[in-house]
Amino acid sequence: MSLFALIAALLLEQAYPLSSRKYLHGWLSNYAYFFQRHFNTGQRKHGKIAWLLAALPLVVGVVASYQLLHYLHPLLAWTFNVLVLYLTMGFRQSSHFFTDIHLALRTGKLDEARVLLSQWRGRRSHEFNAEEIARVTIEQALIASHRNVFGVIVWFVLFSALGLGGAAGALLYRLAQFLRVHWSGENKAELGEFGGFARQAFYVLEWLPIRLTAMTFAIVGDFEDTVYCWRTQSENWPDSEAGILLASGAGALGVRLGMPLPDGGTLDDRPELGMGDDADAHCLQSTIGLVWRSVVFWLVLLLLLSLASLLG
Repeated sequence: MSLFALIAALLLEQAYPLSSRKYLHGWLSNYAYFFQRHFNTGQRKHGKIAWLLAALPLVVGVVASYQLLHYLHPLLAWTFNVLVLYLTMGFRQSSHFFTDIHLALRTGKLDEARVLLSQWRGRRSHEFNAEEIARVTIEQALIASHRNVFGVIVWFVLFSALGLGGAAGALLYRLAQFLRVHWSGENKAELGEFGGFARQAFYVLEWLPIRLTAMTFAIVGDFEDTVYCWRTQSENWPDSEAGILLASGAGALGVRLGMPLPDGGTLDDRPELGMGDDADAHCLQSTIGLVWRSVVFWLVLLLLLSLASLLG
């Protein structure tokens, strides 16, 4: 049932991208700000209390809703899983940026590509050349596909295996991701250690999914280069967890990512990841193929596990 819920949610999201996701983001921002306003003293322990109060009641509520619906009829519980996956698994959430940047690079419209990339990453990209645009676009796509799809799938499957209903796992992962960003990042200096627990919680939840995604890239891409880049380059990245994802993705694609970037008259000195060719529009097409092969691989693996469970 979990496999069919995943397939249904993926197809539904492809056919009808959720146009109201910005309203969900606004609601979640207000929700997170409520706890921030009432608990933020700049101390980690209060951030922990806020995180637990913000996340656990929602997760427990989703578990209880799934169990109740399953008691009434399994089809109702299955539909509930599909709905929550549809709301949390944003495969098309940022793909329009990737598609539009790809098209702009192919047609030589660098200024348009720079504007689109700036909007996507939330940072100025107006000094980038074509190779730098392609490189950063691939990095953004790898991170977005993992956090919007693969990470959600892992926690959905784990909660399903525990009999808690996969919807709660998907919600927990995406909510933890949202709270980490909302209570750190640009607000880190203002919030002090309030966001420390949110960062740690997401690190724990991300540990397994990011390694499974990297392993998948190795299987569906260039295995030897993926493993080599993962082992030798990932720790050089400022965020070692993201470094695993980017290094393995670069190795699987046979492209060089990372490397210094111009940043407002200075140089953002980033380490090199991957090996092989410089990034270009063709590599963006290869990135699409890598992501889709990974999705298909996971669905096939879940199908085989489901069949083995039935036959066992």
